[in-house]
Amino acid sequence: MEQLPHWVMALRGMQWEMAGQLTLAALLGGMVGLERVGHGPAGLRTNIIIAVSSCLFTLLSIYGFPTLTVDGPRDSARIAAQIVSGVGFLGAGTVLHSKSRVRGLTSAATIWLVAAIGMAAGAGAYFLAIFTAVLATFVLVALRPVSEKLSRQRLQRVKQRRAARKMGIATKSGHRPGLHPQLDSNPGNEFNDEDDADDD
Repeated sequence: MEQLPHWVMALRGMQWEMAGQLTLAALLGGMVGLERVGHGPAGLRTNIIIAVSSCLFTLLSIYGFPTLTVDGPRDSARIAAQIVSGVGFLGAGTVLHSKSRVRGLTSAATIWLVAAIGMAAGAGAYFLAIFTAVLATFVLVALRPVSEKLSRQRLQRVKQRRAARKMGIATKSGHRPGLHPQLDSNPGNEFNDEDDADDD
């Protein structure tokens, strides 16, 4: 029976460790993904899959091509660079532009972050992966009320400016509120409840 190459034997001996790295990536991606449920297009399952796939790609870039060292040094960073590019393209798909508002930026940034967490787990940087996931979850959860409060304040300022502009138009045209309900309800620019939504 032909003996397997030493690197294959070494890889088999690391299977459980790699399984642990993939599991860690899934748990950390799920922790971030839980906060995203109901707040953006990328939820629990999406974040888990991104974290696990990024971890797997990283493991393959480190251990999957040992024969390349025969003719020269192995460049493990190539696959990592492609992960960043691919996930950036994926995150761009979650960004939606509606009128003057851009939505989905938080989801896009979270997708990129979860991919980085998966890469860290695959590279063996366990503390870095765990700390980043905890920090990101804290930012997403703890700062949400602050973000919503700032959004409401901005919305109130927009309404005040539009009301002032409406009164200015009415004054110049000699219009008195109540005589022309159509003009009262439409000050010349579109505004709906979507503008009150969060930028997730």
